[in-house]
Amino acid sequence: MGQATTLKIEGMSCGHCKAAIEKALKAVPGVTNAAVDLAKKEAVITGSTNRSELVKAVEDAGYSVTE
Repeated sequence: MGQATTLKIEGMSCGHCKAAIEKALKAVPGVTNAAVDLAKKEAVITGSTNRSELVKAVEDAGYSVTE
């Protein structure tokens, strides 16, 4: 299953943002699940992939990762 990675994300403001980021993260090879919490402004991703690929997916979707 891999390990969990948490990303802090800026630029989310609605359910559409949440869905767009989850879709982008789930498209990364090796990701088994991605759950975005709009209130906490974070995403928790499980699977076997590296952090840089996850950050790139979020940035390609139009959002920024702060940590």
